[in-house]
Order: sequence, then structure tokens, then C-alpha cells
Amino acid sequence: MNIFKYLTIAALLIGIVCVYLFMRPIWVPMYQKVVGKQTVSDVVSRYESETHNRLEPFFQKAGIQYPPSQVTLLAIKDTKQLELWVTHGNKQVYVRSYPILAASGVLGPKLKEGDKQVPEGIYGLEYLNPNSAFHLSMKLNYPNQFDLKNAQIEGRTEPGTNIFIHGKAVSIGCLAMGDEVIEELFILTTLVGKNSVSVAIAPSDPRKNDILKLASGKPEWVNELYIDLSNYFGKFQHDT
Repeated sequence: MNIFKYLTIAALLIGIVCVYLFMRPIWVPMYQKVVGKQTVSDVVSRYESETHNRLEPFFQKAGIQYPPSQVTLLAIKDTKQLELWVTHGNKQVYVRSYPILAASGVLGPKLKEGDKQVPEGIYGLEYLNPNSAFHLSMKLNYPNQFDLKNAQIEGRTEPGTNIFIHGKAVSIGCLAMGDEVIEELFILTTLVGKNSVSVAIAPSDPRKNDILKLASGKPEWVNELYIDLSNYFGKFQHDT
């Protein structure tokens, strides 16, 4: 009887955890209807001071004033790393790296809605979401013109949408960064402006690996994409 009781409690706890983690898109909006939604200004008021304290030492070490004027995020799928770079004059300066806590799918571009792939390419930000089911989020402008052009050529009518960089550690096609990290990136984006933030996502680090080999056997546009990504990443070189 005691064993059955413990198993029941364990199953209940597992169920609660699963609902909390994997059903956030369902219960979080319901919760927000009760407690009310927050604005971007609310988020800034709540997190700006602490994110400033966490980020400023990295900027000081890099010799860059905080906040900067231009930000680039380089996401590398195979090592699950997100690098933060800033533009200083005509130079790209490395600030720090973050671990990507979750990113579903395999190496290769996103092709269609529901394939659970994280896109690969060079993107901007469409908007900030202060009421994300995953704490906070920033929406990428996927599919971009390159994605749409090749989807149309191949007859893919639903290349997918709603790709975010967000908090927590669960992801389906997005980059899950954890709550503290998304707070830093969210606040940094409000300070520099979303139009001053670029995000490049590559299957592997083109500065270290020949990603063109990964395009073998795939459509020609993938090779073109990987050439563009290799050239883009090449602008961001770590000091030796």
C-alpha cells in the first residue's frame, strides 16, 4: 500500500512538472488573464538594473561602453553556443558567450511548419514579447526573403513561423536561453533598438569548420546559404 502511495505521489509530481514545462503555451496565457499582462517598459523597470550589473563587467573587459550601438548574436547549433558581439567603429568586438539550453531538430535549415528545425540564416528581430509563455522572448524575422524565395521555388507553402529566442530550457524550433540570459538580451535589445540587432544561425562554426561539406546532397540554395554564413561569420574573429 505504501509503495502504491509513493508511486501515485511520484506520478503526480512528474505530471505537474510536465504541465509546467511543456504546456506553458496553454496555461501561461490563462494565468496572464488573471494577473494581467506586462509591457516592455514594465520589464525594463524590473530587470534593467540587475542585467546592467551582470553585463557591464563583460563590456568593461572588452573595452566597450555599455550599452553599445549595434549588437550581433551568432548562434552555433552543434556546440549550442550563442556569442554576443558589438560593433565598435569598423570593428566587431566579442563580449561573451552563452550556452543554448535547448534547440530542437538537427543540423540543416528549417524547411516547413512542424519540422522542429531551428532556422539557419541571417535574421533581424521583428518584436519583443514581454508576455511570452517562456518568460520573455524576441521574435526573429523568419522566414526572411531568402527563405521565402526558396520555399516558393520548391513548392513549400508553409515554411514555418514564430521562431523566437526565449527563456526557460524547453524549445521546439526556437533557441531557449534560460531566464537570466533572455533578461539580459531583452533589456540590451530595448537599449540599442531591435533594428540594431542581427542574429546569424549556423549549423557549425564556419570560422573553424568547412560547413559547405554539410551542404553535400542538399539543394543548391543550401550551399549558397552556407557560403553567405561563412562570409558573415568571418567578420567576427576572436583575438588570439
